[in-house]
Amino acid sequence: MGTETARKVEFKSIAPSFVVSDVVTTAEYYRDVLGFEILGYFADPPVFAMVGRGGVEIHFGKADAEPQRSNLELRKISSDAYIWVSDVFELFDELTAAGADIIAGPIRRIYNCIELEVRDCNGYKLVFSNG
Repeated sequence: MGTETARKVEFKSIAPSFVVSDVVTTAEYYRDVLGFEILGYFADPPVFAMVGRGGVEIHFGKADAEPQRSNLELRKISSDAYIWVSDVFELFDELTAAGADIIAGPIRRIYNCIELEVRDCNGYKLVFSNG
């Protein structure tokens, strides 16, 4: 398998997977506050859930012990997922009305992206960008 073969492969999307204490509560938060659709739960009681909005999916796995912490606890300037959207200002209005925990923004960064930072119900930081 050479690098020539690897260049022909198109990467299409990515689905971050967050470890959480309660996958149902988390999926419902993403539905009710962040506007995602619940794509499914797995096992009974659920130990895995998937949500989606547009071409974005996020997966949640039930923690066996203490859940993973946000990257923010390891690095002050960090995020757990970076999501490109068509209109960050419209999203800001939508998420504000839904009661989302807005950390910052929308703000234009030095790298010319307009970003909206949101903390989810588990403390994970999502950054939405027009960039």
